[in-house]
Parts: sequence; structure tokens; C-alpha cells
Amino acid sequence: MRVSTGAVEAAEVNIRPINSEVVSQEEVSGSLEQKNLVDYSAERKKSLQARYSYGIIFLVTNLIAWFIRDYGQRLLPQLHYLKACGTGGHDCFRTLGVLRVSLGCFIFFFLMFLSTISTRKLFEARNTWHSRWWAFKFFLFIVSVAVPFFLSSDFIQLYGEFARIGAGVFLLLQLVSVIQFINWWNNYWMPDKERKQRCSLGLFTSTLFYIASVCGIVVMYPFYAPRTSCTLNIFFITWTAILLIVMMVVSLHSKVNRGLLSSGIMASYIVFLCWSAIRSEPATEKCYTKEQVNGNGDWTTILSFLMAICAIVMATFSTGIDSQSFQFRKDEVQQEDDIPYKYGFFHLVFSLGAMYFAMLFISWNLNSSARKWSIDVGWASTWVKIVNEWFAATLYLWTLISPVVIQSKVMDHDEPMQQTDESAIP
Repeated sequence: MRVSTGAVEAAEVNIRPINSEVVSQEEVSGSLEQKNLVDYSAERKKSLQARYSYGIIFLVTNLIAWFIRDYGQRLLPQLHYLKACGTGGHDCFRTLGVLRVSLGCFIFFFLMFLSTISTRKLFEARNTWHSRWWAFKFFLFIVSVAVPFFLSSDFIQLYGEFARIGAGVFLLLQLVSVIQFINWWNNYWMPDKERKQRCSLGLFTSTLFYIASVCGIVVMYPFYAPRTSCTLNIFFITWTAILLIVMMVVSLHSKVNRGLLSSGIMASYIVFLCWSAIRSEPATEKCYTKEQVNGNGDWTTILSFLMAICAIVMATFSTGIDSQSFQFRKDEVQQEDDIPYKYGFFHLVFSLGAMYFAMLFISWNLNSSARKWSIDVGWASTWVKIVNEWFAATLYLWTLISPVVIQSKVMDHDEPMQQTDESAIP
């Protein structure tokens, strides 16, 4: 059967519009997808930049708390007229002044936590609230910090007791974040046949950490335990050395086999906590021969103080953005329009960080005032850091042992089941 040339040409004419229509639809859908990707990228960038704005707010709050504690009574006479500040404004400066500023910071970030806790997508209204509206949020921050100065001293004291618990929770979250980071780093540098250079560099890094840890232990004895009468410092340092050895032995055990890198990093961390705890002892103690500074502080004291404030902000910031370490489900797939980090968790950590910096500024003591340009000094601070060190070592050892314990329990449970199945077979 022969088909005429005219019929073929007519068919081609009819097909061309259909093909062109399909192509145009594909181009439109492709352009829309590209536009969506650009929009997602822009929103994600604004969301990531917002973190630093909140970090600056937190830093400013720390500086306000320090100013109120050390110089507020002399430079802010207006507070003397507030009824809640008591006679001469005494209840709005020093320890209570720090707690009032801390409460204001807590109120601001807790309100942000409540308003962003369920945010999931980039184009939700709550994402806009988190990443924009800075003029209104600045006004909200000012109001939040001002309100506690109109509250009674008894309520502020009650908040101080509550802040101790919140600061402890913050230390726990920070500890979990640090251990998760150490485990990730250890897995990244684990031996790999295809990347032998990475393995050798990981071994070199672990050696450096262990050398630094041992040197830290050795140096602390003559500096902080120069006499046999310094029994408490000797105990702190010796027990830290024992924990270091235990972590190394457990990490190298054949059933654990986690290598030296993670235990080396953790060893350096607990040695640092031990050193920081001993440094927090009162300067008048006979086993800690730090020179007393004058009321205004010398340049080393001021520099150390500013570095401590920056460390507080960095610790809060790094813990706040590490929401993945606290997810129960690790297999969640990140979509293009998902928010880059959990806003609710971020603001919750900052609200707990407000309690934490208050405890550092008042040295965990609600009944006495800290010295000018000092931070986290006193026996309460010392014991908080020592307990934190011991808990860090315990939690790390549990992360090493728990997989082995769980596996052995599963095997013990499976063996009777297997024996029952075998006995059921004729």
C-alpha cells in the first residue's frame, strides 16, 4: 500500500505543534525548578547569616552583664530610683544585676524558641520571623532585658536557683556535642585502604594529642601541687592521669577497637578541664600562687576575661548549630526546601547559655559578689568543672563500651531462640 507524499507532509505538520508544545512545557518546568533552587539558596543563605546576628546579640548581652556587675553602680545612678532595685539600687548591681540581665536574655531567646520550634521549610512564615524582622526583634530584646529590672529581688533569686539547673543542662548538651564531634573526627581519619595518607595523618594527630595530654599532666604537678600538703590538687591531677590511661586502654581493646585518635582528643579535653578547674580555685590558696590583681585589673587579666567571654559565646554558638547530634532519627533525608538547622533547638541552647554565662559571672554563688574582671573563680566553679570532667570521661567510656554491651545482649537473646528452633525440628 502506497502512502502519498501529501499525506506524509500533512502528518508532519500536525506533529510539529505537539512536539513544540512538549518542549515548551519542559522549558517552563525547568526554568521554574531553577528559579526555585535560586530562591531556596537565597533563603538558606539568609537563615545561615541570621545565626551570626543572634551570636552578636548574645555577645552584647554578656558585655552588658559584665558592665552591670563591675561598673553599673557607679555609672548607672538612674537605677537607684527603681523600687525593685532596693535601697541605693543595690539589688540591681553585682550578682543580682547579672541575674537580671541573664533573665532578660533568657526571655528573649525562649520566646524565639517558642515561635520557631516547629519550623520545617524555608518558605514558612516562622522562617521569615527567624531570619528577618531585625528592627522588631531588637525592640523585643530591649524590652526583654528591661523587664527583669522591675521584678522583685525574691523572684530574681528564684531565677538564680533555676539558672543553676539550666546551666547544668547546657554543660550536658555541650558535652554531648563535643563527644559527637570527636567521634565524627575519629571516623573521618579512620584507616582506609584507598587513602593511606589520611590514616598516617590521623595517627600523627593522635600522637600529638597524647603528647600534649601527658605534658599537661606533668606540668600541672610543679605549678599547682608544689607541696605534698596540696592533697586536693594532687588528687585532681592524678585522677585525671588515671582517666587518661583508662580511656586509652578501653579504646585499644580488641572488642572496642576505636583507635587512639578519639581517646587522644578526649584526653586533651579532660586535661584542659582539670587545668581550668584548678585555675578557678581562689587566688589566696597556698597551692595556687597566682598574684592578686588590683581592682581595675592588669592587661593579662583583662585579656583573659575577654577571651573567656568569647569562649562562652563560641561554646553556645557551636552547640546551638549542632542539632544533628541530638536527633533520634539519623536517616532523615534533607530536602531542598528544608531549613539548614533546627531553629527551635538553636534558640533553646542560647536560652540555656544565658543561664550558663550568669553562673560564670557570679562563680555559681548566689550569695557573694565576684571580683572585678574575674570570671568563673571560686570553689563552686572548681567543683563544677571537676564534676564536668569526670562526667565527660564517663560518658565517653560509655560510648565506647555500649555497642559491645548491646551486641553481647542481642547475641545472648538470639542463642536460646536458635536452640528452640533446632529442638523443634524433628
